[in-house]
Amino acid sequence: MPDHPRTHTISVLVENRFGVLARVAGLFSGRGYNIASLTVHETADARYSKMTIVTTGEPEVLEQIDKQLSKLVDVIRVDDLTGSRFVEREIALIKVRTASREEQSQLIQLGEIFDGKIVSVNREEMVIELFGRADRIDNFIELVRDFGIIDMARSGRVAIPKCERITDHAEN
Repeated sequence: MPDHPRTHTISVLVENRFGVLARVAGLFSGRGYNIASLTVHETADARYSKMTIVTTGEPEVLEQIDKQLSKLVDVIRVDDLTGSRFVEREIALIKVRTASREEQSQLIQLGEIFDGKIVSVNREEMVIELFGRADRIDNFIELVRDFGIIDMARSGRVAIPKCERITDHAEN
């Protein structure tokens, strides 16, 4: 049975230098790989930054991405977090049309179910802030699509491996 393209979350530790982001993005675009989401932030050590890249592809393509990223001078480590235990979060702001008070009430209830927060509202529209896993945000968006999404902004995924299991070292 052939492998199907799937979403991969890749964590890339890089030296915090001018042009590194452009080189990484250029690697993807130059080889025709799509970036679904890209976030970059400085780590606790200001000499380094971490990129979280979400992309899709066959396993062979992801293997090539890993190899090509690892060859870049400023790249220190590449980890494909997919299939491992990791925590991921994203923030979304979704502006939705509200034609009536009943629709506003429905949206408020949906927002509460998804732990959303109303951050702006008037008679015709409402902005809902969501924080959580990307798939949960996707589900919310599908549920409110019929109300009429006016605008939307998403932060992109951030991810980190989960903590390892705690073991008792007292026996040693």
